Amino acid sequence: MNFIEELRWRGMLNDMTPGTEAQLSKEMTAGYIGFDPTAASLHIGNLATIMLLVHFQRAGHKPFALIGGATGMIGDPSGKAAERDFLSEETLRLNQEGIRKQLEKFLAFNDAPNSAEMVNNYDWFKEFSFLGFLREAGKHLTVNYMMAKDSVKKRLETGISFTEFSYQLLQGYDYYWLYKNKGVRLQMGGSDQWGNITTGTELIRRKEERGTEAEDDRAFALTTPLVTKADGTKFGKSESGNVWLDPKLTSPYQFYQFWLNTTDNDCSRLIRVFTLLSQEEILRLEAEHVEAPHLRLLQKAIAQEVTTRVHGQEGYDLAVKASEVLFGKATIDTLRSIAVDEFDVIFEGVPQTEVSADDLASCKDITDLLSVASKGEIYASKGEARRAISQNAVSLNKAKVNDPAASLALEWLQDRYLLVSKGKKNHLLKKV
Repeated sequence: MNFIEELRWRGMLNDMTPGTEAQLSKEMTAGYIGFDPTAASLHIGNLATIMLLVHFQRAGHKPFALIGGATGMIGDPSGKAAERDFLSEETLRLNQEGIRKQLEKFLAFNDAPNSAEMVNNYDWFKEFSFLGFLREAGKHLTVNYMMAKDSVKKRLETGISFTEFSYQLLQGYDYYWLYKNKGVRLQMGGSDQWGNITTGTELIRRKEERGTEAEDDRAFALTTPLVTKADGTKFGKSESGNVWLDPKLTSPYQFYQFWLNTTDNDCSRLIRVFTLLSQEEILRLEAEHVEAPHLRLLQKAIAQEVTTRVHGQEGYDLAVKASEVLFGKATIDTLRSIAVDEFDVIFEGVPQTEVSADDLASCKDITDLLSVASKGEIYASKGEARRAISQNAVSLNKAKVNDPAASLALEWLQDRYLLVSKGKKNHLLKKV
């Protein structure tokens, strides 16, 4: 596989320094991308750059994932309007471990020549003195050079601390250290990282005292476009905020639904960036999608591939089951098949009401249960509940209820849960 050609047809190539393609065609090359451990989990905003490493390794090259244990203490000013809060060393360590586990789902860490490796820049920065770093890195780049970077220029009006101003120098030294100690010749990242990455190539050039035309040991840079929606807005957030790769922060169901709910206008771009489907497979899916857009074939293909990669087959199957229960044509048999520990996952985000034994005993019919016993959280009054039932707008455990005076001879799932559907909306009653 030709790495650059793969990126081109997928729309994942934004910019690269001269000679990059020739270097990658010549030999197996080591390249890296950095990830700052500013949260306990990566989110789907990181996925585009993770996929760069995936394609890089698939093309036979050697990927390095750099965890910014040191630079994470400062925070990259690129794309930020204000300085970030500092994190404690303990928090950073926990975040690093979470990121490590997530990257292992995408990259092959094995004994192959191009096995992925993970490094932490804290390992080489922890012994640096301030004066030592100024001698090693600071003397090689001018303030004029550093001021010209977009990440700095955009912050000059609002103010940028010396700490953040020095970030590009730290990232540049990361590249130099990996170049000298690991043979890394390429740094990759999002397009907003171009300034920081080229600071690294310039630092290497100056420290190695080579001219700009030197070929044999040159360091290279490559970026991928930031993923945006068709309307130009930022991609990667749901109504509740970031969509995380950690199932404790974003459940497999919520993760799956995020991809399933992408618009048709965004799908052609997303399926190229976030899946490993071939060009022929994608073109076939796009043609089938045009013929029957209501089937949402593109959305389902993206959701299946990315959810399976991040949460495994079990997580994907659970997400599909949850979608079927909440929005599809699930039956009482589907509901019976849900294990006790799956209920909380499937119904996370669905309104829930607890019904005590005393409240349940006071109900004489379905109407009472959906209004009085539920404390008005499903229907505000008995009259409203009766009207909805009479209009065939209520289902209990996926079965329509049309008699407001029906008895409470109901099948409680796992002897505790009752799924109430109000039209297309769902509510879960929990018997206590």
